[in-house]
Amino acid sequence: MASSSTSRIGSLNLQKRIGSTLTLSALVLWALVIFYAYTLAMPRAQYGVLFIAGAIGVYILNELEDVVAEGEYLDATLLIISLVVTAVVTAYVNLNFRALNIDRVGYAFTHEYVLAGAFVAVIIYLSWRSFGLTFLSILIGSLLYGYFGDLIPGILGHSGLSTTRLLLLLVLDITGVYGFLTQLVAAWIALFLLYAGLLEGYGAFDLIFRGAVRTSKYIDSGVAQTAVVASAVIGSINGSQTANAGMTGSFTIPMMKENGIKPSTAGGIEAVASTTGQVLPPVMGAGAFIMASLLGISYITVITAGLIPATIMMVCIVIAVHYIASSQLDAIDVDAVLDELDDRSRRDTLVDTAKFLVPFFVLIYTLGIIQLTVMTSALYTVITMLITGVTFPVAQAAFESRSVTAAAKETLSETIAGFRRGAIITAPIAIILAAINGVVDILMTTGVPGILTLSMMEISGGIMLVAVLISMVICILLGLGMPTTAAYTVVALLVAPTLVSRFAVPELGAHFFVFYGAILSGLTPPIATCAAVAAGIANADFVDTCYEAIKIAAPLFVLPFSFVYHPVIVSGSLGPAALFTGSLILLGGISIIHGINYRFESSRWKQFVIGSVFFVVGVATMAYPSTSVQYAGAGIIIALFVAQQLLTGGLSLGDSVKSQAK
Repeated sequence: MASSSTSRIGSLNLQKRIGSTLTLSALVLWALVIFYAYTLAMPRAQYGVLFIAGAIGVYILNELEDVVAEGEYLDATLLIISLVVTAVVTAYVNLNFRALNIDRVGYAFTHEYVLAGAFVAVIIYLSWRSFGLTFLSILIGSLLYGYFGDLIPGILGHSGLSTTRLLLLLVLDITGVYGFLTQLVAAWIALFLLYAGLLEGYGAFDLIFRGAVRTSKYIDSGVAQTAVVASAVIGSINGSQTANAGMTGSFTIPMMKENGIKPSTAGGIEAVASTTGQVLPPVMGAGAFIMASLLGISYITVITAGLIPATIMMVCIVIAVHYIASSQLDAIDVDAVLDELDDRSRRDTLVDTAKFLVPFFVLIYTLGIIQLTVMTSALYTVITMLITGVTFPVAQAAFESRSVTAAAKETLSETIAGFRRGAIITAPIAIILAAINGVVDILMTTGVPGILTLSMMEISGGIMLVAVLISMVICILLGLGMPTTAAYTVVALLVAPTLVSRFAVPELGAHFFVFYGAILSGLTPPIATCAAVAAGIANADFVDTCYEAIKIAAPLFVLPFSFVYHPVIVSGSLGPAALFTGSLILLGGISIIHGINYRFESSRWKQFVIGSVFFVVGVATMAYPSTSVQYAGAGIIIALFVAQQLLTGGLSLGDSVKSQAK
């Protein structure tokens, strides 16, 4: 008994030491990121080498906390070996950076190949731990394709890449896992993920959640809209729809269930909200930065191009959630819910609001008005967040004659927690993007984009609609199980060029098409990782949750086709033509939602017929290439809405759904 108690105490002490080391590692990582952003004191490629090592270290330490707690010592051993390999390889590459990156590109010594092979094994192992078998199969499959290309018949065959060539490509030439994606994460995306961590540490998500809960006083579906608002806003910043579903869903799903919403519906709402957050400006799940980099255009152009489709998407989802949730929700005591969260005065709310708005305005001003670089704007935003996060609570304590020392200690604790959280968010994203960079380099070297282009042309027969449908399927398949940035990068490099070069789709239209297509993988069976996480939290059936999510997000599956056939809405212009076309597409999206989710008749047959008319006309209005068809579709939709209101006596949406549900 005493031995067991001693062992438990030893395990707890080890966990504490690992936790402390994790916090210290996170602080060191962010010190490196801020130092580089401020000084640019080294080549970006060398900085990328150090950054990915820091991210891997944070990830391993975070995993070690869990495996030690659960007594999984084999996993702990593998993680420690991975940490040692990463440290050795990073030190070697950094000390020999000029030789590897400039003097001996394309050639390496035997011991360098051994180090590179060990590091590739570490990346494979960590990618599997983070994202499971689906991504592991993609990673292993690309390596096998690169190595055994000479054995593959037909147009997919190639001369094959030797082991040494693969290792040079993946590590030793400072490409592959150290390539442009890793450098992009290090220089641009990391600071925004730090910003997300600080927002969480300083309580921004609690403020967003409170604001969303208060909407329950004004609309029937307010509790469900809480999930839409909170998850979408937070998801825009953290860059992973699956992680976002786990984070925000842990409090939005139980709250929806407690107020009468079915588990599968609650899970579906959360899954859709977390997914749509990935395409919301100004961050777009960090995908905006990669899009700007790949296209060689300004970040502001990308964000402006994303405003109209994001508006269409959010309006459609809010309406869909209202239809579905208002018939299930019980009455909610908003004040009681807020009291359960914490007792906050109006002054506390105002101070918190100002604390978070000032950095956000700095971000908008530096990026959108004076148009500094993305990295500089992110740096100024983070610094401002640190200043307001620390000084505002301390100043409030002094004003209210409370202990300034206690307030300073609390804000210091929150700051450290924010740094730690930001590093934990960043680490798996950095690892998978490093792995994706290796996959992309192999596919580029073997000529897969050209092969894919020829194959799509052959299968589609040169018909754009067929090619676009094939492209959508490819985007969903390639995006399975990956965070936004990784999923978008793969499809942007493999699919978008075909749409541009062979079918004359404008670049922004093609890239937004594949971007939206890739994130839909989180809702699309049989994998549907985002829906799976939400279903687990809701204790709901996976298939039922996917069904509810797809009912809500139905226009999102049609919207990408609008980018191809009506690219003006993602042209980067907010002129009259873009706004008018966007309004027509929005009307089509609302018609789809109305057709799927509104109860017209007690008869199932009549319900099916009327709903189908709304659905089909909505799809045509959203995506049909002819403007005359769009106009006709819009006219039919308006006429149907007017006729329905006359027949039903003009009931409100919530009342209509509730009365028919009884």
